[in-house]
Amino acid sequence: MDELGNRVLIVAFDGWNDAGEAASAAAAHIKESGAYREVFAVDPELYFDYQYTRPQITLDADGSRTLTWPDATLWRPLHPADGTRLWVLSGVEPARAWQSFAAELVDAALTEGITGIVALGSMMSDVPHTRPISVFAGSDNDSLRAALSLEKPTYEGPAGILSVLTAAAETAGIPTAALWANVPHYVAGHTPSPKATLALLDRVTDLTGAVVARGELPAQALAWEASIDAAAADDEEMTEYIRQLEQTRDTWDSPEASGDAIAQEFERYLRRGGEGPGKPGPPDPRRS
Repeated sequence: MDELGNRVLIVAFDGWNDAGEAASAAAAHIKESGAYREVFAVDPELYFDYQYTRPQITLDADGSRTLTWPDATLWRPLHPADGTRLWVLSGVEPARAWQSFAAELVDAALTEGITGIVALGSMMSDVPHTRPISVFAGSDNDSLRAALSLEKPTYEGPAGILSVLTAAAETAGIPTAALWANVPHYVAGHTPSPKATLALLDRVTDLTGAVVARGELPAQALAWEASIDAAAADDEEMTEYIRQLEQTRDTWDSPEASGDAIAQEFERYLRRGGEGPGKPGPPDPRRS
């Protein structure tokens, strides 16, 4: 826990990094579980394309309409606490000027005395909804990997704003880790995904020691899983596909499974037509 310090910034963005809204919902849940105030926000005119991310009009209780612009905002916890305190940075992935965007936010984090960053993401994956949501935990920081048993990222390919921001933070001397939840790709119609949000929050607690009240999330996660069970019950092809995913996941999770056994099971899974009735998500960004 000490490697991230006691002023940890939790980062999540809507968009490419946020399958099933799991990451953005985790950040929102942390902020809603305590008292926070805004300490910094970027100028939306500099970073967002309003044809791609449009401002939203909402009605308040008396019928007045309010226009809300896309943003990226840093929130500070109001009350002191023993142990680790969590700051929150949330918003929308920018459309342009990513380096300037990251530089502004890292400067704001340094001003707040942030000692560590945990970036949250979620991705569509070939995993079953009936098993615990797996979360990839990685870091480019050698000290964090050794202290917290994190994986070394090996991904090469298109990157999201989380990669740009964490790289800028590491350059500025703030150690960073990333958590990526695997959301079943066949549940796109069952968004948001509270089970994935809950898995991310559990790992945030593991890494930071900060305790976040779970509220209604456990019940919501059970209801989410039950709704997918009900939908799959009427679709034999989907039921069989989920069963194949379960077998593959159980093989990987088995303590006695050898590397050869895992490879053989994976080959059998592919021969059975592993893509199933749905389409896999985009290239795996976990290691970015």
